[in-house]
Amino acid sequence: MSHLVESMAFVRDTPWHGLGNRLTEQQPLDVWLREAGMEWSIDQSDVLFNVSPGAGMHIRPHTDAKVLYRSDTLAPLSVVSNRYQVVQPTEVLHFYKDLVEAGGFELETAGVLKGGKKLWALARTGQEVLLRGNDRVKAYLLLATSCDGSMCTTAQFTSIRVVCNNTLQMAVGDSNGAVKVPHSTKFDPQAVKEALGLGLSGWDQFIANMKQLSQRPITATEAAQYFGDVLGEQVLDMENPAVSRAMQQVTALYSGAGMGSLLASSRGTAWGLLNAVTEFVDHQRRARNQDYRLDSAWFGQGAQLKGKALNQAIALLQ
Repeated sequence: MSHLVESMAFVRDTPWHGLGNRLTEQQPLDVWLREAGMEWSIDQSDVLFNVSPGAGMHIRPHTDAKVLYRSDTLAPLSVVSNRYQVVQPTEVLHFYKDLVEAGGFELETAGVLKGGKKLWALARTGQEVLLRGNDRVKAYLLLATSCDGSMCTTAQFTSIRVVCNNTLQMAVGDSNGAVKVPHSTKFDPQAVKEALGLGLSGWDQFIANMKQLSQRPITATEAAQYFGDVLGEQVLDMENPAVSRAMQQVTALYSGAGMGSLLASSRGTAWGLLNAVTEFVDHQRRARNQDYRLDSAWFGQGAQLKGKALNQAIALLQ
């Protein structure tokens, strides 16, 4: 079966998706580029098409578009408009250069998805918090881009719960903790960093919400309603065999089967509800393979589902 992940590198523990090549810590960026499979560029060429109204072959240009391809393999990546602004693999990693050298950040994973159509790097910020029951949550900065029009170049703060490696995009109030640069605009790393706010100003509020969730007791009725709202199901009786497999899975994860679900922070709390959904998306939800799971959990339907779960959990604090 073909894989979405072309290549990937990481330091310390194997990532939750179980993919990649392990590096020793404090490696320079040129090593990261090589080991993460990002030591190539996105080149472009004219788009030509064949017109055969009768005998013979007529090759004509399509002047409003260009084809993007890899410099190493010459594999085509996408056909885009002439206005499309490319972000190179080297730019993704060099985005973190000054943060690593002076800002206390540390690269932990980087890689290539879909043969080069998506690129990303994830760095630990050094910020973390300890919830009840020794439940540790760390803050990361993710930068990802695409060259097929499937996503903007996106920089976002992401939290990772250590006990289970559940990932959750940080969101506070009207801010989703992300800066998105459309490919119609040239990527300006410094402007993105300034817009993000490298002081992680939203981290304190985000963690305050997490602490409140870990202290908010939940009844069985509230749990059923929460999962029903998140999954878009009407649940009157959890013993009803008609409930979906997804509903059964998140309920089981919340009720004790989930990693860290019996910690004081999670057992019978709104934090436990949220982590049941994030664990379901990151580890349990049906996917063709781990590569597809990662793509969905960070950039696709899985990420949207986790965002909905977070909003529904925060609503329980009102």
